[in-house]
Amino acid sequence: MLIEPAAGGLYCEAGGFHIDPWTPVDRAVISHAHGDHLRYGSGAYLCAEPGRALVEHRLGAGAKVQAAAYGEAVDINGVRVSFHPAGHILGSSQVRVEYRGEVWVASGDYKRAADPTCAPFEPVSCHTFITEATFALPLFRWDPPAETVAEMCAWWDEMRAAGRPAVLFGYALGKAQRVLAELARCTDRPVFVHGALVDLTEVYRASGVRLPTIQRATETARGKSFAGELIVAPLSARGSTWMRRFGDHSSAFASGWMRIRGARRRRGYDRGFALSDHADWDSLLQTIGETGAGRVFVTHGYTHQLARYLAGRSFDAQPWQTQYEGEPEGAE
Repeated sequence: MLIEPAAGGLYCEAGGFHIDPWTPVDRAVISHAHGDHLRYGSGAYLCAEPGRALVEHRLGAGAKVQAAAYGEAVDINGVRVSFHPAGHILGSSQVRVEYRGEVWVASGDYKRAADPTCAPFEPVSCHTFITEATFALPLFRWDPPAETVAEMCAWWDEMRAAGRPAVLFGYALGKAQRVLAELARCTDRPVFVHGALVDLTEVYRASGVRLPTIQRATETARGKSFAGELIVAPLSARGSTWMRRFGDHSSAFASGWMRIRGARRRRGYDRGFALSDHADWDSLLQTIGETGAGRVFVTHGYTHQLARYLAGRSFDAQPWQTQYEGEPEGAE
């Protein structure tokens, strides 16, 4: 096989490189900058140019990072490697690998819904497709993003009228910046953020993403009332002493897991918004069909369920075990 799971991650023996390795390797080809796909310690990294700033930010000084434009082929020991938009977060990519006429595509994480923070997904034809399966069940079907964002804005308006802070939790890289960018299209109000989001958000802004004015919700704001303000925070802040400054507030969580009945209540949020950076059930099937692939390997998520469904429809499909997490349900 051109690509196969190995001890360090997905490995292309012909090219001598790994895709999104979870242990240090000589050469890493990176789909995007989330921590389960980008690990420190490899000898050299190759990523898409739109994601380079995030990769360098996450790895720190000293990492050897090379980048290529979307669609630009890079030769690695006779294997042609190129990146194509995945629509997941800024710079996220599908990795196309071609060798002796055989084409494989590793999807990384992806979505088909519109997102103002990244290039839209582009289907790539291939013989073999490696797909994620984070939300690969028929119950996961997303509403149009504009409808979900309108619900967020209505919740914020409701809290402004009630004089209560509105604290919206989301994943620190990708989801938080997407929420901010979506809000920038419907309001010119400034938004408070947790300090852990500031640097990542400024990487997005420097990349040309339109974002609202942000202010740190820190002790420097001592004495300021947060009544009616929106505060965007990472999941790690929930239950921390940092939250005390907001007093009686309304909390919400933006995640595809909010599509599950009762999930918001079990997690103790006042509101839940099913805004995901992953493909839903229909988009997964649409994408697999558009690749034209006859063979499909399924990673991270509902892998066995999706593989069984595809096998029942004449695909050569099987799950692969990896250390990728997608959008972890229990990340709190």
